[in-house]
Amino acid sequence: MPEHVLENNEYREQRIANMRRLEAFGMRPYGQAFERTRLSDVRAGFEENKAVRAAGRLMTVRRMGKASFATISDGSGSFQVFVKKDLLAPELFEAFAYLDLGDFIGVEGRLFVTKTGEPTIEAHAWTLLGKAVLQPPEKFHGLQDVEERYRKRYLDLMMSPESRDRFSKRSAILREIRSFLHGRGFVEVETPMMQAQAGGAAAKPFVTRHNALDCEMVMRIAPELYLKRLIVGGFDKIFEIGKNFRNEGIDRTHNPEFTVLEVYEAYGDRTSMRNIIEGLLPHLCDTVLGSRTVEYGEAREVLDFPPPYREVAYADIVREVMGGDWFELPDADARQRAEGKGLHIDPAWGHLMITREVYDKLAEKTLRQPTFVTRIPRQFVPLAKVCGDDPDLADVFEFVVAGKELCPGYTEQNDPAAQRAALTDQAGDDPEKIDEDFIAALEHGMPPTGGLGIGIDRLVMMLTGTEVIRDVILFPQMKAAGRN
Repeated sequence: MPEHVLENNEYREQRIANMRRLEAFGMRPYGQAFERTRLSDVRAGFEENKAVRAAGRLMTVRRMGKASFATISDGSGSFQVFVKKDLLAPELFEAFAYLDLGDFIGVEGRLFVTKTGEPTIEAHAWTLLGKAVLQPPEKFHGLQDVEERYRKRYLDLMMSPESRDRFSKRSAILREIRSFLHGRGFVEVETPMMQAQAGGAAAKPFVTRHNALDCEMVMRIAPELYLKRLIVGGFDKIFEIGKNFRNEGIDRTHNPEFTVLEVYEAYGDRTSMRNIIEGLLPHLCDTVLGSRTVEYGEAREVLDFPPPYREVAYADIVREVMGGDWFELPDADARQRAEGKGLHIDPAWGHLMITREVYDKLAEKTLRQPTFVTRIPRQFVPLAKVCGDDPDLADVFEFVVAGKELCPGYTEQNDPAAQRAALTDQAGDDPEKIDEDFIAALEHGMPPTGGLGIGIDRLVMMLTGTEVIRDVILFPQMKAAGRN
């Protein structure tokens, strides 16, 4: 048996022995509810000699003969507890010696400040609320195996205040997104996650079977087409926060199951969506972070979110990287120049796809501060209207921060004939990919509409300075343990 397994078993047996000793004192190892004040509220309302009832997980213990100092944590914060022999019933003081790190206890006592200035609960009584029979990670090093942090997120959260804070911020970001949009008259809606046909994006779906209906279904890759049906039906300002599923790769910025916000506003356009972004991001910075600057990534790059944000055309940002004559180059010369920049270019690609590869791999990465990239080639955004002055370009933006797209915003296509043509072009040899019911909905009439979609996971990454998507998803998808 491996040594670490043996050690874990020995620790477990010792903890079970301690549990039996606690039971001998009349304690229930998986006890009862305990009326308590959250530790964050105890700290906020601290008054010396104030009586308190608190509870939490035992994180540290320093035993000193007839007295001990311990730290408990309850998810809202942590607090020091002082245990002294002459302040407790004899059996309670004796039983305290058999507590292990990770156990849950309830404490009754009074508040005081130690000589070192630490607010502390002086324990007059305590009770066992939950026994931990497995050893927690070592306090100062936590989970050193990165994959273990994701597989056993509960241990990561238990030992890492930084991780708990990041996920608390994620929750606050979602709350404030809803608050911001509700305050502007938007209504939150829900659309199907199981759909008969994947639509709203170009991605490979997960396929499942609906036994009751005796048919195959797909997990949605985007909610867009259903949300637009609601605009057709008469809703004028709507949003949805929910899961999308794409049966594709996993890397530092992609997870097959991810959370999105989509917003649609009747009688709006790309500009009204820009206004939402320039209002929402400062609101999140102010209410969640307390600052409109964020230190991002290991390099602690400073990102500034006070609006207005820069706007630049797609072609112009490509020219900045590839030269002013880029769009006049023949395909062969464009391919050679791109390969000279270190890009791998498929021999079958024409200028359009070569340029997209240049944008994705080189140009976008130069955009560090918040930037709206506009006037994207229409082939890449078939659900948007074209620009009034150039039918080859879509009236959209891609909002980019720190070299990564955070969200697109569209002047939505509401012409059913133009929409059919764009979807037909996208479908190629597979006309069944065209959602005929959606086209029929447009034929009933959809007002001019603006729409945007924000990847919540990437937004949280940006606002918490995190470069790895698994660090902002509580339970990311992973290979089974032991598989290469």
